[in-house]
Amino acid sequence: MAIRVVPGFLEIVLATRNQGKVREFVELMRDLPIQVYSLEAFPQIGELPEEGLTYTENAISKAATVARLTGRLAVADDSGIEVDALEGAPGAQSRRFLGEAATDTARNARILRLLHNVSSERRTARYRAVVAVAMPSGEVRTFEGTCEGRIATAPRGSGGFGYDPLFLVPAYGKTMAQLPVAMKNRISHRARAFSAARPFLKKVASGSRDAVDQES
Repeated sequence: MAIRVVPGFLEIVLATRNQGKVREFVELMRDLPIQVYSLEAFPQIGELPEEGLTYTENAISKAATVARLTGRLAVADDSGIEVDALEGAPGAQSRRFLGEAATDTARNARILRLLHNVSSERRTARYRAVVAVAMPSGEVRTFEGTCEGRIATAPRGSGGFGYDPLFLVPAYGKTMAQLPVAMKNRISHRARAFSAARPFLKKVASGSRDAVDQES
């Protein structure tokens, strides 16, 4: 992705190379005066470590690093699934559950084995996401979103990724992996965290536009 400066628009770098996340963010912010880049536009930035113990620590670390390296406002997220019967695990370790080399299939299978004797009413869970917005000045704001659900007794659906085939959304009677992408992007934990960040980003973007207007 080439860097194309649009006068009067706030430049935002998403601390990800996941184009699905980029599309989701752009859709939610489509009416704001912003220009969004992913890390694809900054090949000099390597993999961002996630060494924190919480979603907030990981999101802030990634966003602050990208803001410092690019000199632009940066947005990062960290998320995971929390299973009540497992005392909130795997939580912030969701992506690293069973180790870095484990597949989504293996992680899902392990969750099902751990819950094999757990009744339906006790299989409550939630997806949680924290979005961090970091300014080049060092200021950081965080925003949270959750989506409540249950763990199904077997994987269902072929869409999505991660724990989506297990995460049942009771209001729809389907797992995240069975829901249309547009619907998932409206109700997901990440979409809700992005939406929570939207008023702040709107304020910052409007300030950027005002500053340009005053100079012109």
